[in-house]
Amino acid sequence: MQKLNFQLYNFRFKNSENKVSIFDEIRKKFIILTPEEWVRQHVVQYLLDEKKYPKSLINVEKVLKVNGLRKRYDIVVFNSDGSIFILIECKAPEIKIAQATFDQIARYNMTMKSQFLMVTNGLNHYFCQMDYENEKYTFLENLPNYNS
Repeated sequence: MQKLNFQLYNFRFKNSENKVSIFDEIRKKFIILTPEEWVRQHVVQYLLDEKKYPKSLINVEKVLKVNGLRKRYDIVVFNSDGSIFILIECKAPEIKIAQATFDQIARYNMTMKSQFLMVTNGLNHYFCQMDYENEKYTFLENLPNYNS
């Protein structure tokens, strides 16, 4: 797999039926290793190792309804009260982050009302803080660290 713009992390892999899987600490199971999953697992490790978010507040690949359609978000970090703190959209490294990617996470966030957004293809990372009162967002250098 391609080297991404993250620190080096230790992952657990397994090979079965000529398919490589990577262990997801959040879902507690092996997941087929696709380029997008490679990015998603790096983001999970980034949240755990560097930003110090507890596993109990991180959720991976769950279904949500957007305008009556079933969609699947990549990663969510919750606040301890259950509200959504960070919504993260992961793309494969070969997918260029474009306006369509931001439109996608914005549509998801209309339902989820997250405080922060992250969009990444593993090579380029974009972080935003939402300001619902003034209907705008601010780009940030990074996500905030976990603060209990």
